[in-house]
Amino acid sequence: MPIFVVQEHHASHLHWDFRFEHEGKLKSWAIPKEPSNRVGEKRLAIQVEDHDLEWANFEGVIPEGEYGAGRVSIWDKGSCELLLYDPSNKIELILEGRRLKGRFVLLRFKRAGEKMFLFFKARE
Repeated sequence: MPIFVVQEHHASHLHWDFRFEHEGKLKSWAIPKEPSNRVGEKRLAIQVEDHDLEWANFEGVIPEGEYGAGRVSIWDKGSCELLLYDPSNKIELILEGRRLKGRFVLLRFKRAGEKMFLFFKARE
């Protein structure tokens, strides 16, 4: 079963990195506000580069001078089931983590920019 992880990242600005396993990589988004488990409560999610699968277990400090410098800790982790993968429009997943549980959506937010999405929990 594929996995997902949310890492709390104390970099130049506090944010949460949401990642899920797809085709041997971790598809990744930076979320400026803590993810919500409440239905319909939207968070901006900025797509960033894919990461290697090993990154899902990383906790620690990225040294100053390196990309993403700061402290990283795992905020949530679990299994995921990909229901729909259309990155030009919408991605739907079922997450089974300690904090995030249920059906979640990444919806492309075209007016805001090419890499912008809205991340939210959907009704079951």
